[in-house]
Amino acid sequence: MPPLLPMLAKSVSGVPDPAKFGGLSFEPKWDGFRCIVFKDGDEVELASRNTKPLTRYFPELVEAMREQLPERCVLDGEVFVGLEGEAGWRLEFETLQERIHPAKSRIDKLAQETPAGFVAFDLLALGDEAWIDRPLAERRAALVEALSHLDGPCWLTRTSEDPAVAEQWFHEFEGAGLDGVVAKPLGAAYEPNKRTMLKIKHERTADVVLAGYREHKTSTPEQPLIGSLLLGLYDDDGQLQHIGVSASFTAKRRAELWQELQPLVCDIADHPWGRWAEFLTANPERVPGTQSRWSQGKDLSFTPLRPERALEVKYDHMEGRRFRHTAHFKRWRPDRDPESCGYGQLDEPAGYDLTRILATDGPGGE
Repeated sequence: MPPLLPMLAKSVSGVPDPAKFGGLSFEPKWDGFRCIVFKDGDEVELASRNTKPLTRYFPELVEAMREQLPERCVLDGEVFVGLEGEAGWRLEFETLQERIHPAKSRIDKLAQETPAGFVAFDLLALGDEAWIDRPLAERRAALVEALSHLDGPCWLTRTSEDPAVAEQWFHEFEGAGLDGVVAKPLGAAYEPNKRTMLKIKHERTADVVLAGYREHKTSTPEQPLIGSLLLGLYDDDGQLQHIGVSASFTAKRRAELWQELQPLVCDIADHPWGRWAEFLTANPERVPGTQSRWSQGKDLSFTPLRPERALEVKYDHMEGRRFRHTAHFKRWRPDRDPESCGYGQLDEPAGYDLTRILATDGPGGE
């Protein structure tokens, strides 16, 4: 019964050697909402990574799970939304985020327009039996037996014990919006809220423009602290676009940065983003300083800076025109002209059709 915290993963660099772990099972790393499904007959509950209920936001999935999943089960997996693009279907996290809405009418509308899918990757209970104490190899075999018939919108993730296949997936599947590869020790039990899995994620660098900052939540007039740096890139039309933030600094460095950046502070009317000052709510361009349902209650105001500094950041991958996650500050680039920091420097993974990943080749999905 809920609540139940999911098993977590720690980052490693490169596909690990299975021999060092007594054997590993590799699977694609999905970019969606982690979700544990609790099903007992027609009763279906969806719980997020932090145990918050997701059930009301995905009525089409609840109905599909009533039809497709075993009568009584608990499954660990991921909720995702895929949309068709030039290279085929791919994951769209921003569209998935839009599914979390307070209005039932909006939820029902989006359930028709952008229906979600669910991919299962672990078995926690089946019938009257709990499976979390059994090794992954046994859980996977039972999961395949229970779910091998699935053909959408509920799916069984594919797996492989071959690190060469995992390496291939790592490079190819990014083109469909996936996040990397996960490795799980075949002999390990399911341990809620413990980082016993391994995740291999893409890591890249880019030179970006410093465009502003937000103060840290603990900042005071006596001790001002930087919370995050707002980053930009110039598009083909010469417009500075908001691409994301960098936010991981020590308390000492936050204080130093505040002092260091004061000479660059400018009025919003003199800033490239001054044209966005009229926006007060969430908008398609994801203008900095505006609210969304994900940020309600947070102070998103920012201090504009003259775009005269370039810096190098580390990031994993893009979501549309922005960094998917918070970027990591590496170093200032005084040798780089900020106007030269454009989108052209970013890697563009080759397109890959999501449906090719969901389609399995045999009962094991390998």
